[in-house]
Amino acid sequence: MSSSSSSSSSSYYPKEVIDPHHHFLDTANQPFQTFMNKFATNVTYLPADYTRDVIEPLAKVGVKMIGTVHVEAMPDNGVQEVAWVEQMMAGNNINYVKGYVASANLTDDTIEQQLQQLVGTTSKLRGIRWILDCVGKFENGSTATHVATTRHDGIDLLKSPRFEQGLALLEKYNLSFDLQCAPIQLVETASTLFAKYPSLQVCIDHLGKPRTILGNDLLDDGSVNPNVTIDEAELKVWREGMTAMAKLPNVHVKLSMLGYTCPGWMRTKQRQEVLKSLVRETIELFGANRCMVAWNWHVNGAVSDADNMSQVGPDAVELLDKFVWFFEGYSDEDKDRLFAGTAKEFYRIG
Repeated sequence: MSSSSSSSSSSYYPKEVIDPHHHFLDTANQPFQTFMNKFATNVTYLPADYTRDVIEPLAKVGVKMIGTVHVEAMPDNGVQEVAWVEQMMAGNNINYVKGYVASANLTDDTIEQQLQQLVGTTSKLRGIRWILDCVGKFENGSTATHVATTRHDGIDLLKSPRFEQGLALLEKYNLSFDLQCAPIQLVETASTLFAKYPSLQVCIDHLGKPRTILGNDLLDDGSVNPNVTIDEAELKVWREGMTAMAKLPNVHVKLSMLGYTCPGWMRTKQRQEVLKSLVRETIELFGANRCMVAWNWHVNGAVSDADNMSQVGPDAVELLDKFVWFFEGYSDEDKDRLFAGTAKEFYRIG
């Protein structure tokens, strides 16, 4: 067990885990990653890196990774990205990627042809994601609007009739939808929209993305932000949206990218306690059978955890340690669901 996690140690480790959310990148060399290369210039993160950073460290503490889901990383072409990962898997005799959540802009005129191409590329296609976090135009990360939405800058596609038309096609191809958006979008649009499609399986990414609820990790002078007062206005919107989404039995949640909610949360016990409370609140809303732990791994621990909002983040085993601590008091059955069972069921792994 990591020495940094002694305050949250537990005798319980899951024997098996599934990581339902990680990314591979090669922005300098892959022609379908020109958009991503603008923001992650010359970044390479490949299957051997993931094995080194996640699978092998977990194995050393007795935890077997029984499967992963590769999630799109803003490619120019979703079909090419999936084909690239499939080629790497085959060429390196690696079989841990058991499913794909591919990129497709559901507002495109050719969306059905794209879905057909994706289904034809791999039998492991499980879902679609198109990043939707939009509260206005992109302002260099100073708001909840994600850089991905510069592809349709300032337009909230969740409110687009064309988006809904594309969304309605997913059931036809037995595909789920990974929903990444801002909390206010859950309130204003998502809870109503997805209620219209009760058979469509939906997974909310990254805890529903409440943002910097204790402020920035560091102050302007570089010192650690001492604030322990929670942004209750931000949490009020998040709670309203998540409560509405939890009422829809087809909606699930990934417990991931915790550093977006609280950048630099590994620095202090107070920050960790805040996140523990939010994770448990999410599980209480949705139930363990609709929540899944995800590592969101790419590049390194800090990037995976905080999406460039902090320079610190847990390594793979430290993150496991924290989740074990978060889940203290839960039944073994619930823990098994959170670490593997829910993801296995949702993404049809195994």
